[in-house]
Amino acid sequence: MSAGKGEVINCSEEQNEDLFHSVLGGLGQFGIITRARISLEAAPARVKWIRVLYSDFAAFTQDQEHLISSENTFDYVEGFVIINRTGLLNNWRSSFNSKDPVQASQFKSDGKTLFCLELAKYFNLDKTDLINEEVENYLSRLSYIRSTLFMSEVAYIDFLDRVHVSEIKLRSKDLWDVPHPWLNLLIPKSKIHTFAEEVFGSILTATSNGPILIYPVNRSKWGNRTSVVIPEEHIFYLVAFLTSAVPSSTGTDGLEHILTQNKRILEFCETAHLGVKQYLPHYTTKKEWQAHFGPRWEAFVQRKSAYDPLAILAPGQRIFQKAIPFS
Repeated sequence: MSAGKGEVINCSEEQNEDLFHSVLGGLGQFGIITRARISLEAAPARVKWIRVLYSDFAAFTQDQEHLISSENTFDYVEGFVIINRTGLLNNWRSSFNSKDPVQASQFKSDGKTLFCLELAKYFNLDKTDLINEEVENYLSRLSYIRSTLFMSEVAYIDFLDRVHVSEIKLRSKDLWDVPHPWLNLLIPKSKIHTFAEEVFGSILTATSNGPILIYPVNRSKWGNRTSVVIPEEHIFYLVAFLTSAVPSSTGTDGLEHILTQNKRILEFCETAHLGVKQYLPHYTTKKEWQAHFGPRWEAFVQRKSAYDPLAILAPGQRIFQKAIPFS
């Protein structure tokens, strides 16, 4: 790693550990990672890939929280929001098989906001029967709409590469190299229902312009020595609005509309005092950055003074000014 003083330093959890943790979530303020060693493990062969739907947000969040708190469960848990989308189940049939095709064909979203739980279980071929039994057992404990169970089995590499498939489709429609005004929020568990009621029930009422991810995270999985700022509660939610804007549009898929929508969401979070933190934030004033870091601001300033005293790194974040003493 190259630190702000121009030194090349080896860092790990045992060696130069403070700089190692400072750089994680440090917004480029303390050093540049020039080389990294990553531990690998044997990859599984196959993946049971599952999607189920909910119309009840409380049931959706309860099941997600249950899954991330259980020791024996799925290997991958993610949720997303589907707003005013018709013909939804038919769109999935190209890659997912419904457990009950007749019931699935009769399901109607009626323009309601739905919540999808996406799950995956990794396995090798010699464990197929055991995994089938385990998956059935896990699913029996969830409260999804029974007619909306969709399942697929794919190679592990295909599961990892699933986003690339979407990229190819968007590139074919010239919808990849466009503005992406993404908004990523970390929301305390105690406030997620208040957030969802207003944002999914009032602010976002038309079809979304990209995926909306929503899933809970255990705070214990995050190191408390890094620079990243997360809510204080034991469980918090990531909500990611991964929108794409059509440059020439002045409608709901245009850049200005999406930016205004993002601003409304942030203003609601602030006025409702939800304790929301932005992931990869971009503020323009020191006061805003101080509010973002809260009680961790002084430690962040001290780290900057120690590792980049001339404030050379990442000036575009507008957190620090060059050659000005820190306070």
